[in-house]
Amino acid sequence: MIIARVEARVQPARTGDPKRVGPYRIIGRLGSGGMGTVHAGLDPAGLRVAVKVIHPAQAEDPEFRARFRREVQLSTRVQGPCLIPLLAADPDAENPWLATAYAPGLTLDQHLATHGALTGGTLYAFATGTAQALAAIHAAGVVHRDVKPQNVILTPAGPRVLDFGIAHAADGTSVTRTGVMTGTPGWISPEQYRTGTAGPEGDMFAWGALVAYAATGRLPFGTGAPDVVAYRVMSEEPDLDGLPDELYEPLAKALAKSPAERIFADAAAEECARLLTGQATQVLSADAGPEPTRISDCLTTEWSLPSVEDPAWHFPASPIRKRALITAVATVTVGAAITGGIVTFYSSGDRADVDLASERTATSAPSSGKPSPLSASASTASGAPAETTTASAVDLRTIRIPTDPLAGVPNPAYTRAADETQPLADEWRSSTTASTPEERDAETAIRDRMTSMLATKDMDFMKPTITFNQRAQTVMVTGGPVPQLTENYQDVFRRAGEMAACSTLAHRLKSDPNTWPYGRFSIHWKTSDSDLDASALGYGEATDGCFTEIAGQWQGDESGMATAEIPSSDKAEIRIAYATIKAIVATWNADTTTTNEDALTVNDGINLGFDPVENAAYVWTDDPNSRFASRASQSNLKGAVEEVLCRKLTGEFKSNKTWNYTRWAVAVFDPYTGTRQFIGSGTCTP
Repeated sequence: MIIARVEARVQPARTGDPKRVGPYRIIGRLGSGGMGTVHAGLDPAGLRVAVKVIHPAQAEDPEFRARFRREVQLSTRVQGPCLIPLLAADPDAENPWLATAYAPGLTLDQHLATHGALTGGTLYAFATGTAQALAAIHAAGVVHRDVKPQNVILTPAGPRVLDFGIAHAADGTSVTRTGVMTGTPGWISPEQYRTGTAGPEGDMFAWGALVAYAATGRLPFGTGAPDVVAYRVMSEEPDLDGLPDELYEPLAKALAKSPAERIFADAAAEECARLLTGQATQVLSADAGPEPTRISDCLTTEWSLPSVEDPAWHFPASPIRKRALITAVATVTVGAAITGGIVTFYSSGDRADVDLASERTATSAPSSGKPSPLSASASTASGAPAETTTASAVDLRTIRIPTDPLAGVPNPAYTRAADETQPLADEWRSSTTASTPEERDAETAIRDRMTSMLATKDMDFMKPTITFNQRAQTVMVTGGPVPQLTENYQDVFRRAGEMAACSTLAHRLKSDPNTWPYGRFSIHWKTSDSDLDASALGYGEATDGCFTEIAGQWQGDESGMATAEIPSSDKAEIRIAYATIKAIVATWNADTTTTNEDALTVNDGINLGFDPVENAAYVWTDDPNSRFASRASQSNLKGAVEEVLCRKLTGEFKSNKTWNYTRWAVAVFDPYTGTRQFIGSGTCTP
């Protein structure tokens, strides 16, 4: 699922944006994501509205339309305090849309980052309002399933719970596809992590974490890798230090590990309302004012946040309508997420023979007085020397990594080529930070390349440290410490470090063979800040080439497949994956008259993803229906995948200058070995 963050201010409309959607005039954007765009609009009376319009690619999918229609139905069912009522919708339009009213305000996480934790009556009003909202949702037979700070906006009138895009009806009808983990790490209940169960009790667990976060400004289960946070949620107690004593009991009930022990939403709303009423009574007694008679009055009285105005909403209006536009009052706001429900796609691949370093790497590196190895003196994709020119004039994606950078060099500075001795622990301990302009250039290139790879997997929290040991002629890439980090995350760090170091050193050896002394690299992982014996994860030489081929052909492998099973967070990758799977299924089904195969369905488990380390797209299936057991079926699948993938990859490569993927591989499950077996792989020609 793609999450589109709705910002506090209206952004300018873009080329191609609609002028009108239904009865609403569009004046700008509020946010966008892989499933669609949220537009800022005005109704005929001048009321500010937020209109969510689904992208054409998703609108063409009948299954998606059915889920969107269900989203509208669920949203219509839910009415209550501190919620966002649906104003209008057309799920059957060419581009389906829905509209809610708009009110200015920051999301909870934005407010905490800017103004700090909520206190006093505002905190009690927040706890009461959000609990009331969940009580109304649950009373309608709906489970929210994505309660988190980004989905609560602090309007001048009180908190508003947003986004029913991944809501789940109590009768089992889901907006999203079944079998897909929904929600956000840190805001997922223990039972959902363990079994995938997402009931009202899970919403209350997230509510407890939400109110604790609002009160303390700290995430109750800390930060870090998703697996680390998941472990804390399932096994450790939340951090509630600094929480007001009165709120401790309802939040402790909400955050119980067992769903059966958790407080219900209506009970939490009543308990927090009692605390809120007591707070209001204390304040009013001091001022000798009248005591509020309703909870809504108390919430309004105690809520203390300033109005937020956005001048972008003001625009020239005709004299007849000007008064209505000026006096229109916004009462509610749009949900902060663009919904969809497509399966999460994964990434994997193998080492690329093309250096796909970003332009940012080539242009942001500190000047060393010499041409960057990525922008000059390198080999082009054809193997011919590239002209010495500026980075902006060269498509860096077409520059090959030299496979033998010291070929023909009589007296290279790097003398340990073919030395199979791996770096020793004392060589790592005696390595130092970059001390020359050339070393700083290499350090920047390696770090930036690794960060760009890891970011597509939400792993850029693993910050690499780059050090140099000139005597050992080795560059050391060190990660950690990250407590409870799983081995698959460390393996992605290793692969990213190997590729980034190997490609950077190979280019440097090619451009400066007589002065650049580093040709070896090793990847290490620290378990603590004081670790003096960091374990070695990997080792290699840039003179051996940075990728492997069999008979001149790139091949998919198990390490790439392991990376494939870690979710991608890159919007372009998910967009291409979604479109490509549809096209693969369509191509297969169109060929069934000649292949005599049965048509594919969503139950046949076709998956696609991308490996940012080796810039390859992988397609795989665990073949739950034994569709691809025969050689003929595997050959037909391979043909469909190659035809569609190369068309999609090369098309995106030509139109999107940040798109790096040109390789592909396909694997199916072999019941005899119990593992996936590769049935094809190759390289597409852009």
